[in-house]
Amino acid sequence: MNCFIYRSNTKKGMYLYILEKDNFEKVPESLLTLLGDIDFSFEFDLSQNRKLVRAEAQEVIRNLKENGFFLQMPPPKNIDLEEKAN
Repeated sequence: MNCFIYRSNTKKGMYLYILEKDNFEKVPESLLTLLGDIDFSFEFDLSQNRKLVRAEAQEVIRNLKENGFFLQMPPPKNIDLEEKAN
């Protein structure tokens, strides 16, 4: 499954996954408003076996199929602090 990733410029660490580049038809207007200005980041082939940093591939695929999008949230604040310490 090919997916397209967009990065929020106003909500650090928040990413939107969609199935068609620049097609936000299935993304709720309220979510687009929350994300603010977004930029296309990259495209990749998503399979159930693919390792993702902050989500399970199966969950992302399920959300893309059911909702037409997946929202990757930023890491919790305490994780940010641990990563900066290392």
